[in-house]
Amino acid sequence: MTPDEAADPQLLTRIHVLLTRILAEFDRVCRELGISYVVYGGTAIGAVRHRGFIPWDDDADICMPRPDYERFLAEAPALLGEEFRLDNTRTEPGFPFMFTKMVLKGTLLIPEFAKNSRYRMPMFLDILPADNIPDDPRAFRAMSRRSWLWGRLLFLQGTPRPYLIGITGARRAAIYSVTTTVHWIMRCLGITPRLLQSRWEKAARTYEHAETKRMADFSMRDPENWALTREELFPVHEVPFEDITVMLPHEYDVLLRRGYGDYMELPPEDQRRNHKPHIVDFGPYESTLP
Repeated sequence: MTPDEAADPQLLTRIHVLLTRILAEFDRVCRELGISYVVYGGTAIGAVRHRGFIPWDDDADICMPRPDYERFLAEAPALLGEEFRLDNTRTEPGFPFMFTKMVLKGTLLIPEFAKNSRYRMPMFLDILPADNIPDDPRAFRAMSRRSWLWGRLLFLQGTPRPYLIGITGARRAAIYSVTTTVHWIMRCLGITPRLLQSRWEKAARTYEHAETKRMADFSMRDPENWALTREELFPVHEVPFEDITVMLPHEYDVLLRRGYGDYMELPPEDQRRNHKPHIVDFGPYESTLP
């Protein structure tokens, strides 16, 4: 698939229809269970700026405090419709991510960076846990370093050639040489995604039962930039999103400006990036899409 095809508005519209289907089911189950969540990252920007998806975006993100995340994983499967599934290292041996994907069975949405991954990614909603962080900055930095290491190794175990933005030529080749070598060393040593995930979780959940002021998303490269308080998340705003409603953080403007600056300003066209879909298969939903 070429970059022009990856940005094709009709293709993205069809992807958005199925992502909205997943979001709607996720929201329904959370309401039934009384579990709190917020839309996150670009999905939150889309909710505020576009009342739906950012037109060129091709994924959806949710954030939940760790206790809500764990309860959702434990209780949601019994309530989900048959067309949905929760994928993570607890359910999928080759899963290369630190968080959970709620997916639509029978579909594929494999981005360029994951075309060589053993995990064949369906249409998905990313569900990310926010973990307690220590008030001491030095302890937080140490925690971030540990979680970053295990998280990157987990990703490389499943994806030997990660997607590199703005890196070309000899530098790109050198990075891919290192990442591919690390990938095969782990494969040869029998290091599994589940083992790496357990190490990452041990680091990310260090302060799970401590009273702390803030939480952070340790799937991000810079958790400090994505640290937040419970008061910034809740109580939520219920807002329109495509043809459904979703939950937006209470202090969404503060959080989005912290992470993105002037998020209401459209970026230049050459910076309107997505995950560059490599394989898109709408499966049994093909005939129902516009």
